[in-house]
Amino acid sequence: MPVPTVLRQPSRTLVIAAAVPLALAALADDVRVRRQLDAARRDPLTGLHLRDAYTSRARQITDRHSADALVVLVDVDHFKQINDTHGHAAGDRVLAATAQRLTAWAGSRGVAGRLGGDEFATTVRIAPAHRRPRLNELAAALAEPVDIGERLVDVAVSIGAAAPDTVGTTDLSALQRAADTAMYAGKHTRQAILADRSHATVSSVNGRRLGRPGTHTLGAAG
Repeated sequence: MPVPTVLRQPSRTLVIAAAVPLALAALADDVRVRRQLDAARRDPLTGLHLRDAYTSRARQITDRHSADALVVLVDVDHFKQINDTHGHAAGDRVLAATAQRLTAWAGSRGVAGRLGGDEFATTVRIAPAHRRPRLNELAAALAEPVDIGERLVDVAVSIGAAAPDTVGTTDLSALQRAADTAMYAGKHTRQAILADRSHATVSSVNGRRLGRPGTHTLGAAG
C-alpha cells in the first residue's frame, strides 16, 4: 500500500524571506516618492525651500518656540544691476551664494527659504540675548564678495528681523510684515534692523508691506 504524501506548509523562514524583497521594494518606492515631493518643494537654483514649504516649517518654529523664535527677511540690493553688468550666470551665483550663507547661518535650529527673485527668508531659534550678535554675523556673511568665476562681485543686502516678544505676536504673517518693514527702514545701511511693534502696524498683503512689488491682490490693477 503506497505511503500517503504529506503536504508541508512553507516554513515561517521561507515566508519571511519571500516577503522581504516586497517590503524593500515598497520602502524604496516610498523613499523615492518622498524625495520627489521634497524636490518639488525646493528651489532648483538654490536648493532652498519654496514659499509654501518654508512657511509651513517656519510656522512650526514660531508656534512652538515663541520665546526664542526670530523671523528674518533678506533682499539682495541692486540685483538687477548685477545681472545687467555681469550677466545672468553671475546673478545666479550671487543667489546661490546668498542661499548657502543663509542656510549655514540658520543651521539645524532654523529653516531657510527663497520667496522669489532675490528675496530670502529664514526663521530660527536664537535666544534674545544672542540676537544682535547673530544678526551682525549674518550681515557680515551676506556682504562678503561672491566669486563669479573671473572676478569677485561686491554684494549688498538689506536685512529685517522680527521676534514675538518685540512685535507682540506669534503670527508668522505679522512677524514677516514687521521684518519686511524693518528691512526697508534700514535699506542700504548694511545693517540688520530688528523690528518693534510699530513695524507691525504697516498695511500689508499676505505678510508683505503694502506697496512692495508683488503685493497686489487678485483682480486689482497690476
